[in-house]
Amino acid sequence: MMDWTDRHCRYLHRLMTGEALLYTEMVTAPAVINGDRDRLLRFDPSEHPVAIQLGGSDPVQLAEAARIAVDFGYDEVNLNCGCPSDRVKSGSFGAVLMERPDVVARCCEAMIAAVDVPVTVKCRIGVDDQEPEEVLPDFLARVSAAGVERFTIHARKAWLQGLSPKENRDIPPLDYDLVRQMKATFPNLHLSINGGIQDLDLAEELLEALDGVMIGRAAYHTPEAVLLDADRRIFCKDVSPRSLEEVVHLMVPYIDDHLSAGGRVNHVTRHMLGLFAGRPGARLWRRHLSENATKDGVGPEVVEQAFAHITELAA
Repeated sequence: MMDWTDRHCRYLHRLMTGEALLYTEMVTAPAVINGDRDRLLRFDPSEHPVAIQLGGSDPVQLAEAARIAVDFGYDEVNLNCGCPSDRVKSGSFGAVLMERPDVVARCCEAMIAAVDVPVTVKCRIGVDDQEPEEVLPDFLARVSAAGVERFTIHARKAWLQGLSPKENRDIPPLDYDLVRQMKATFPNLHLSINGGIQDLDLAEELLEALDGVMIGRAAYHTPEAVLLDADRRIFCKDVSPRSLEEVVHLMVPYIDDHLSAGGRVNHVTRHMLGLFAGRPGARLWRRHLSENATKDGVGPEVVEQAFAHITELAA
């Protein structure tokens, strides 16, 4: 979810679920160490529990980046071994690390020694011509021996040669059964599954055999279908979900605060475009925000004007 799940997105999603663990977009270890830490790492306290996802393959750098992130207050440090983008291939991290489990183990061992929060791993079932039935259990065994107890497995191969990052999210077939088999093989590990999960019905089905479910694009593009009732259905909390109308109204003061800090409306509203997906007026909502939130001098009234399209059609 690079360039998607920034702090504004996470704040919005936290308004919709109080229980789900939120993840940052992937941040490279050198960026954390040498970059603008406040811009990269700052988050609102309401986002807890929140995990930082790091990219890298150097144990010393990752340990230092993990320490910095934990000092900022993150609840978990996650190492990305699943992203297939060109940037991560050239940098020898992300999905290419599926070919280097011993490197991953050393990196995780260094981070575990450096911080007092869980260090976890997100991975694929394999890459390119690897045989997932052989590669995945070996990867889990080697990395868990370094002390990692929690993995999130994207149930697709990543083809680093021949497919674009976008194609890698859809074309390689899903293999949920293999991930279920890994839970039977490694019963003491906490295994979550990722990939192709569009709604809470499938999430509940997968949770019958696995410990967790990670949802990315569906949570972003159709948040009502994924997030609003998650606390009740997935976490068994006796709560009534907020309405999307409440969520929109709660975002207005947040946008005001962001503007006061020198930000722009569209930094926030770009994450709100999918709020009313499937509802009457959704197209007008998206169009109004897309056409107006980038203009100079506008404020949160843009959101209220867009919302009027929803209320008019619902009346």
